[in-house]
Amino acid sequence: MQKPKKERDFLDLPKLLGGKKAFREFIAKNLRYPKEALKNRIEGDVLISFEVNDLGKVTSAKVINGPGYGCDEEALRLIHLIPFSKTRKQGVRVKSTFRTKIRFELPAQTSLSYQYKAKEKTAEKPKKQGISYTYTIKKQQS
Repeated sequence: MQKPKKERDFLDLPKLLGGKKAFREFIAKNLRYPKEALKNRIEGDVLISFEVNDLGKVTSAKVINGPGYGCDEEALRLIHLIPFSKTRKQGVRVKSTFRTKIRFELPAQTSLSYQYKAKEKTAEKPKKQGISYTYTIKKQQS
């Protein structure tokens, strides 16, 4: 007769409160594009490695790869703000290591241009000469 198999106890990892959707919303809401990156039109991903302790706090965050110009520092600031769930397994404190990417994408720019056109004189009827303006608003994607 075979002994019944005992279920294995796996470690519960800290979870993002709200899941991946909440993570994306949190980043979108709290991301402040660095002035230096805007000035130099810098875009890219910042890859970050970090640990989450048993209390759900981010520790030992470091940038693995990033475009610089202030984006790396902003990504680290955001990672330290993210809430994780508390974790303990059978009374033992659990520390977990994670990696994530934070995307820095330049916001769409709106430009305004105008043209000046003077109305032409006609020989038939003297008309009041005036000035007309044409405004064109274009949304540029980077």
